[in-house]
Amino acid sequence: MLRNIAIIAHVDHGKTTLVDGLLAQAGTFAAHEEIAERVMDSMDLERERGITILAKNTAIQVGDVKINIVDTPGHADFGGEVERVLKMVDGAILLVDASEGPLPQTRFVLRKALEAGLRIMVCINKIDRPDARIQEVENEVYDLFIDLDAEEDQLEFPMVYACAKEGWCTMDPSEKEENLGCLFQNIIDFFPEPDGDADASLQFLVTQLGYDPYLGRLAIGRIVNGSIHSRDELLLCGEDSERKIKVNQLYTWQGLKRVETQLAKAGEIIAIAGIAELNIGDTLTAIDDPRPLPRTKIDEPTIGITLLANTGPFSGREGKYVTARQIRERLEKEMLHNVALRLQDDGNMEAMKVYGRGELQLAILLEQMRREGFEMCISKPEVVTIEENGVTKEPYEIASLDFPDTFIGVVTEKMNLRKGRMLEMKQAGSGRVRVEFRVPARGLIGFRGEFLNDTRGQGILNTLYDGFDTQAGYIPYRLNGSLVADRKGKTTTYALFGLQPRGKLCVGVGIEVYEGMIVGECSRENDMNVDATKAKQLTNFRSSGADEKLILAPPIQITLEKAMEFIAEDELVEITPENIRLRKKELAGNKRSVVRGEKKKKK
Repeated sequence: MLRNIAIIAHVDHGKTTLVDGLLAQAGTFAAHEEIAERVMDSMDLERERGITILAKNTAIQVGDVKINIVDTPGHADFGGEVERVLKMVDGAILLVDASEGPLPQTRFVLRKALEAGLRIMVCINKIDRPDARIQEVENEVYDLFIDLDAEEDQLEFPMVYACAKEGWCTMDPSEKEENLGCLFQNIIDFFPEPDGDADASLQFLVTQLGYDPYLGRLAIGRIVNGSIHSRDELLLCGEDSERKIKVNQLYTWQGLKRVETQLAKAGEIIAIAGIAELNIGDTLTAIDDPRPLPRTKIDEPTIGITLLANTGPFSGREGKYVTARQIRERLEKEMLHNVALRLQDDGNMEAMKVYGRGELQLAILLEQMRREGFEMCISKPEVVTIEENGVTKEPYEIASLDFPDTFIGVVTEKMNLRKGRMLEMKQAGSGRVRVEFRVPARGLIGFRGEFLNDTRGQGILNTLYDGFDTQAGYIPYRLNGSLVADRKGKTTTYALFGLQPRGKLCVGVGIEVYEGMIVGECSRENDMNVDATKAKQLTNFRSSGADEKLILAPPIQITLEKAMEFIAEDELVEITPENIRLRKKELAGNKRSVVRGEKKKKK
């Protein structure tokens, strides 16, 4: 007996923690094994940031039933992963936080699951929270199903209440159980067995691509119909070509491990090794009776950046891969398994445009490349626009903001400046308010940092793509200019102390700078060329300030996301394995203007 399920939810609602509990209580780990927390988050970046980035497969055995589980990302930027993996399953467990309730990404993943015709079970997680509001969240979940036009049979779902962190669930929130037994039983009773025909002609849809250092590329997906034997010869149907291939090795999942098998039948989720070239969406089918499946359709990306080779004076000092050709090859490799990204080829060999779902998705890609030894420069993120009947349209987002109600004035003012229109405002309890705005995606570029500053770090921002609409007008981004170094050298305490009244610095003492490198944010609207390397002259004369102690404020720590939000149209982020620097596109001070904003456009 077999069940294929996905676990879907908004970010940080406890999906990976629940999978940890299911794996542990199904006897996946031996008694002596040391189990890491969030064991499914295997990437370094996932562990550092506490989010799931890639969808991953596992399997557990409960009695005579094998349950294939797919853990999915919860962040809106990685929605493409969710769209793909829903093709592999027959049902989904929708996790909802007992305090926060359904949030924007909850709506997105549920909509995709309902469109795929999956059966849905609801699990209200974190019911042990002191601010849990279980009854209200139940009503909000029902309202969400109705709002998304769920079918009648989809509305008849079981509701389980859980505390994934402590490893227990219950059908009655007033009673605490000892384990996740009722969740296992509901999975077996509620979700159907796969309905494929093992005797029909083979149909296998490639949904994910994996890589093994010994086996090479792995094609991961579900057998829709038919069966596959190891060493079978099959037909690979690509987007516009067909060719014969041979199955070298066949794998299924047992816990977190791949297990080799000789035969896999309809409904099973498997990995196939030995196919040199293939793409997500390709179909493996029988040579004598080919029946290719329709390719997976993914929502189009909405935001993009331009990548260039590093042309700064420090180019080649820290990275192994520095040429535009090497960067392009790495991006083309990424496009093979990340279907939510697009690489635009406009004939320019020096500049590459990459489009994705959001700033975080692009920042994760850049951070991965940086850790692999790449050096590059990137431009300010820009949104995708389309033309319809002579009207320019741009992507819009639904932004859900949760913050203390004392900051309602400043947040509303900032959203108005960014062309946001308020849709809903309600009290979230504990002195907090939740406000929804419909805002151009362009207006959210650089907003997250401002929002956190304005709410003293207490604000939570979530977004959901809401289609294209008429382009909004001019949106002001950063109101202040930049402090730009006017010569090469090392920064000194004496120089930086003199610059502190001019703005906020983002470099410390003893940092190498060059002409055109940004060392801080100016307190005025325009840019300012400054000398950050000036040393104090040593003379025989004493002055009134000779013994003054020079105390510097800590510099702003520049992360990749902050840098992408901060830069203006005439600036770049220089990314190397060891440093993130901000710089002007035109380094020479006598070749660029210091005027910024609308004044510059009028010129």
